Amino acid sequence: MTNALIVIDIQNDFCPGGALAVPEGDMIVPRINAMMGDFDAVILTQDWHPAGHGSFASSHLGKSPYEVIDMPYGAQVLWPDHCMQGTRGGAFHDDLQTDRADMIIRKGFRRNIDSYSAFFENDHETPTGLEGYLRTRGITDLTLAGLATDFCVHYSAVDAARLGFGVTVRMEESRAIDLDGSLAAAVAAMKATGVRLSGA
Repeated sequence: MTNALIVIDIQNDFCPGGALAVPEGDMIVPRINAMMGDFDAVILTQDWHPAGHGSFASSHLGKSPYEVIDMPYGAQVLWPDHCMQGTRGGAFHDDLQTDRADMIIRKGFRRNIDSYSAFFENDHETPTGLEGYLRTRGITDLTLAGLATDFCVHYSAVDAARLGFGVTVRMEESRAIDLDGSLAAAVAAMKATGVRLSGA
């Protein structure tokens, strides 16, 4: 077993009608389901915020969604309240074949730090445990798909490449927010770390 599919944040709040909807976010679900059988392992990630999370604009007096503030770990985009623990918005999309998953990684559950990457929180130091799981299983090559290309997919892919995994991002099975040029910046960063972009 050497290859794994990592499915990033296919949750209701990131799909049309959700609190932080990614355009066409639900359109990739059938394609991702169809991919799962091609891999030795399938890992799902899930944004899992407590109420009042530090990345929410509502947690900062006078701030609006999509403003950027400085946090102790660096710049932080402030988001609408989304993917809160135990809510419908935080649940996986109904059509996602979650029973195919070998593991589910929940991230962003610490109130004072956000976590875009499947591997590290946004301080780039605190691990989620995913690396150890993959190494223990002997997995060397990762394919990523999901939401959103320019945030959680991007950060996960770059971290995976820096950790020495072979990494491919399936662009056609991912969708972006594209906030002020964030997609172009993400593509450049992924290419710079040796991530292969399939379908780009």
